Amino acid sequence: MDEFKVLTKPREEQDGRGPQQADLDKCVHCGLCLNACPTYRELGVEMDSPRGRIYQMNQVAMGAPINSSYIRHMDLCLGCRACETACPSGVPYGRLIEAAREEILPHRKLSKRAARYQHWFFDKLLPSRPALQVAGAALYFYQMSGLQKLVRLTGATKLLGSDLAKLEVLTPKAEIPFFYSKIGKTFPALGERRFRVAFVAGCIANVTFARLNEATVRVLQRNGCEVVIPPAQGCCGALHLHQGMAEHAKALARNNVDAFVPEEYDAIITNTAGCGSTLKEYDHLLAADYDYAEPAQRFTEKVQDATEFLAGLELNDQMGSLEAIVTYQDSCHLCHGQRIKDAPRKLLQSIPGVEYRELPQADICCGSAGIYNVVENEMSMQILRHKMELVKATEAEIVATANPGCMLQLQAGVRMFGKKQRVLHVVQVLDEAYQNYMMALVRKKKLAKAAARRRQS
Repeated sequence: MDEFKVLTKPREEQDGRGPQQADLDKCVHCGLCLNACPTYRELGVEMDSPRGRIYQMNQVAMGAPINSSYIRHMDLCLGCRACETACPSGVPYGRLIEAAREEILPHRKLSKRAARYQHWFFDKLLPSRPALQVAGAALYFYQMSGLQKLVRLTGATKLLGSDLAKLEVLTPKAEIPFFYSKIGKTFPALGERRFRVAFVAGCIANVTFARLNEATVRVLQRNGCEVVIPPAQGCCGALHLHQGMAEHAKALARNNVDAFVPEEYDAIITNTAGCGSTLKEYDHLLAADYDYAEPAQRFTEKVQDATEFLAGLELNDQMGSLEAIVTYQDSCHLCHGQRIKDAPRKLLQSIPGVEYRELPQADICCGSAGIYNVVENEMSMQILRHKMELVKATEAEIVATANPGCMLQLQAGVRMFGKKQRVLHVVQVLDEAYQNYMMALVRKKKLAKAAARRRQS
């Protein structure tokens, strides 16, 4: 590790930004994190392991320059936080990599084109409901008009440039109608009301995962929940935070803290593990904000992932049979960020007809990691290829996960390396089982009516 010269000027004498020394000092360099790290597993390079990156962060803290090599090693990190699960010393690596990227931000040298794209995506698109709806409508037209098929068949994606070509391949489907029409509404519990919950609809998910959001509301309703979707909510800031844009993330966090009144709900539910991990850390994000520190604490205490919440209930067992072999890929921010592993598996195994098969190395990242699969496409696809080899070994017909970003990545994996497996959120699998039960009831009633008519004749 001689890439950085050890210096003696501490960060406190510079600008006070970056990873906190107390967090860095928790690392005892034992190396137990190495095998848990996807980039180390792929590259075998110490500087691209959690231990190696922490070493580099320490050097920068002591005054080493933030150069292109340092930036590259930090960029290659997926932020999956698998190292946190493996670490016996409790190193908060997710916090460290986010702080390192915030410190790097002023040192990045972006092309004018890349800077414009970044500004549009993070500043204009994600925080804006109207902009997302316009973009969603344009995407829907592109896909349904046949343009997307034509572009792909003719190889015209190459004309877009390498970055946009990669993005086009991974583009999700726009789902009409968008979920925005549901925001601001309250959906009653089906049967006796047991809970009153608020639902975090997200940002892009309202356009590209509208059916997942609807399925989540239905499953909650079937389990005795009155579901409120507060109107003023917006983007959670997770993608901003992962890119080092902490101030942007804080502004979005304040908006959501204002939008939800925790005392009015038994839980604040999200179906997106990446968002949930950030929502549960608003208290840390806003800890230095005098006006928001306490409200953020109350907010985070109520946040639960949908699988976490449902697995903690006496689940409505009126499910129809779902005859399928199902495996489960852990979402990193659910498994490692929120430390929730058993809940999704418990839910899947509760469904009649499901043959559950454990996926080897299910807690190793699939390569999605927010926008990592676009900006670090080669590494992402390398990780995905290995993941799909393990999926094939299970002979699963359904690959379940708990995060829309993971769903997109795994769907791409099925197209490129798979065998036509269906990729579904755990909540969608539950929703299918509940729908099968209702369809079976309808069929039973129809048969009973037909039998009655025959007896009368």
